[in-house]
Parts: sequence; structure tokens; C-alpha cells
Amino acid sequence: MPDELLVRFCAPTLASLKTGSLFSCEDHARDALHDWLRSLNRRLGGKGLRVLPLRYRQGRCLVYVYRPSLLRRDLAEEGAVRILRACGYPCGADARCLLHLMALLRGGGPFPHEIGLFLGYPPEDVDGFMHRRGEATLTGCWRVYGDPERARQRFDRYQRCTRLYLEQFSRGRDIVQLTVPR
Repeated sequence: MPDELLVRFCAPTLASLKTGSLFSCEDHARDALHDWLRSLNRRLGGKGLRVLPLRYRQGRCLVYVYRPSLLRRDLAEEGAVRILRACGYPCGADARCLLHLMALLRGGGPFPHEIGLFLGYPPEDVDGFMHRRGEATLTGCWRVYGDPERARQRFDRYQRCTRLYLEQFSRGRDIVQLTVPR
């Protein structure tokens, strides 16, 4: 698996601007995929990053790249706790919440839209998407139901970061060099 996937889809997380990112890749060679994910965890773990396969379905793997320190902070926010409790999550332990999310994803039920909380989306936007789908004030990296100007600024930062990281990667900087320690 090329590290370019990580740069292309996870640059803001690598830069510690965002809690987590998701991307999907083929899993037709599952052993090779697991080797790559283990390699990423060895290379990036010391920089405060974790990589997990969340779900396998129809020849694809949904991969979660995240910063545990930021996830802990985000899931402790009052709005996030309210949403997670309502969805049956074991609040108070981010690792248990993550295991619950993985079980939901692997269970084949409806997609758990609260996943946005695990990506660093504002709780008011996650709640809005779950309950007021047609009322978004802005659409970008996610649908915004709260402060559109604040979200627009974050979208711009994420896009600039991704462009810069892809440029640096194409010039020979490797994934470890691009990952900001946290």
C-alpha cells in the first residue's frame, strides 16, 4: 500500500490539525494490507498517531487514522457525550467508544453518522446531520449546521495542508517526516 494514500486523505490529521481521517482501500491482499497498517503504526506511533482497520466489506477496507490525545479531548466534550450516550456508546472511555463504533460498522446495520465525532467534526454539526439533514448552512469536508464561517476557515486550512503535504511528498519527504509529533 502506498503511503501516498495517507498523505492524500489524511494530511490534516498527520499535521495535527484534525483528530482523525478515514479512507478506503482495496483489501484483496489482506495480509499485505495488515503488514502496511502495522508498519504505519510502528513508524507513526511515536508521533502520537494510530491507524486502525475499522471495517472490511466488498473487497475494501475502511481505515481510520487518528490522534488518541485529540480523540480523548473531543469525545469528552459535553455535546459529544450527549450524542454518544443517545446512540448507546459507553461514554467516559475513548477506547471503549472506538470499539463500539467498530462493532457498529462491522455489524452491517445502518451507517453510524456519529462517526463525525471521531473525525473531529463539531458536535453541533454531527447532531444537525443526524436530525436536521436538509438545513445545512454550508457543505465542505462535512455538512455544517453550526458556524459556517468557522467551518469555512477549517475547510480552507485542511485543503491548504493537503496541497502542501502532497507537494512535499512528491518531492521526496516521507510519511514520518511529514507527521507532526503530538
